[in-house]
Amino acid sequence: MANLVFLISIILLPHISLAISSCNGPCQTLDDCEGQLICINGACNNDPDIDDSQCSEGGSSPSPSSDCQPMGSLSCNGESFPQYQCSPAVTSSTQATLTNNDFSEGGDGGAPSECDEAFHDNSERIVALSTGWYSGGSRCGKMIRITATNGNSVLAKVVDECDSVNGCDAEHANQPPCRNNIVDGSDAVWSALGLNKDVGEEAVTWSDA
Repeated sequence: MANLVFLISIILLPHISLAISSCNGPCQTLDDCEGQLICINGACNNDPDIDDSQCSEGGSSPSPSSDCQPMGSLSCNGESFPQYQCSPAVTSSTQATLTNNDFSEGGDGGAPSECDEAFHDNSERIVALSTGWYSGGSRCGKMIRITATNGNSVLAKVVDECDSVNGCDAEHANQPPCRNNIVDGSDAVWSALGLNKDVGEEAVTWSDA
C-alpha cells in the first residue's frame, strides 16, 4: 500500500508543482495563466486582442478587483460608462493602458491641465493619470517612469488628471470618463517609447520615478 501511495505521489507531483496563475499572477509562459489570460511582462493579464474583462476592473493591481469597484455610471451618447474614484494599487511595475492626448489649446484634452491651469506643447513628455492615480493632484509635477512591452522606457511629468468620474461635457471635450487604469501620454511620450500613437492604446507598466 505504501508503494502505491508513493507511486501516485510521483505521478501527481509534476502536475501539482505547475501552479496556474490568475489575474496579475506570476508567469513565464502562456501555459502559466488561467483561462484566456496571457503572460505580459511576467504577469498574467488580459489578451489585448480578445475582449476579455477578467482583469479589467483590477487592471494592474496585485489586489483583487473587488478592491476598486465602480462608484456609479455616466450616460454618454446613449452608452453607459463606469465611474471610478479609485485606481489599481501602484507598485514598482504597475500595469496600465497608455492612450494618447493632445495637451495643446484646442486639443482633445479639453480644458487646461489641472496641475498648472496651462496648455502644453505635445513635444513635452507629459501625462495625465486616471483619477485614483492622480490622487487629488498629489502627483502633480512629479515624474513617472513608463515602460512599453518593447522594452523602451521614458520619464514623463504628471500635469493633468484623466477624469474617471466626470465626462461627456465641454470641459472634457465631450469624452466619456476615463477608465481607472489609464496613462494618457503626449505625442512625445509615444515617440520616446517607439510606439505608433495611431494604434490608440498600448499595454505599459509605470512606477513613480
